Amino acid sequence: MGTPEFAVGSLKTLVENGYQVVGVVTAPDRPSGRGQKLHQSEVKQYATNCGLTVLQPEKLKDEDFLRELQSLKADMQIIVAFRMLPEVVWKMPSMGTFNLHGSLLPHYRGAAPLNWAIINGDHETGVTTFLLKQEIDTGNILFQEKVQIGPEETLGDIHDKLMIIGANLVLKTVDALADGMVTPVAQNLISADPQKMHAPKIFKENCRVDWSKPVIAVNNLIRGLSPYPAAWTNFNSPGSETGVKIFKALIEQARHECIPGEILSDNKKYLKIACADGFLHLVDLQLAGKKRMGIAEFLRGFPNADSYTAK
Repeated sequence: MGTPEFAVGSLKTLVENGYQVVGVVTAPDRPSGRGQKLHQSEVKQYATNCGLTVLQPEKLKDEDFLRELQSLKADMQIIVAFRMLPEVVWKMPSMGTFNLHGSLLPHYRGAAPLNWAIINGDHETGVTTFLLKQEIDTGNILFQEKVQIGPEETLGDIHDKLMIIGANLVLKTVDALADGMVTPVAQNLISADPQKMHAPKIFKENCRVDWSKPVIAVNNLIRGLSPYPAAWTNFNSPGSETGVKIFKALIEQARHECIPGEILSDNKKYLKIACADGFLHLVDLQLAGKKRMGIAEFLRGFPNADSYTAK
């Protein structure tokens, strides 16, 4: 059971290693893009190409869906980046239902664990498999795998790394549950930082840059939202306001007397923005309605950048 690309990694690994996948449950097709054409989830696209049975319920308590799911006679259900399941679903298989989550639980329970780990400046993250229970992301832990977060790594980098590591952890978990060779551990037995327990969904206002913060904190926000949904700011000048998404930046820690958000640029090769304790050099960005571009290309089409202020 899964929807986005992150879940495809686990499904693909199961298929390629000869496990019998009797069915795939994913989100219904949704209209998207300018033409509002129906879009199939990445999981559905992969499953369909493999000739697997695909279920796409609107409601997980729908009687027709439950009958169809029961008819598959699955021994085990595997959840990767899917919605919260009702008890009637996760209690169905004889060997149980487990979830692959993109954090080292009990840290970062919720919808956006990878984002918040990077935004908060963590130096490590990982993946966890755990058995489902009623409260979201609180079930007993089966296995965990840690990875380091490099100082310049973005959400996209960590996502791709954990998709592979997570897929291998799924295989390990399937085998261990099937063989009865794992002892689940209650999350309340694991010490955790109370400030890092929750990873709520990211909204647009979470993505807006506050230039009055320390330069490292601003860069962590950019890294934790790149490439999607992306940190953003407005470039303002008298009578003009332009939205800008920022995908990559470089830190310059320096004392200065600039106002946070003040833009300094040679209007040719560099553009840096004042933060509380330094400057952030923009490297990779995107104007509203335009393509993503490097800073030199951006400045060629955005004259007098130093006359603007970031807010």
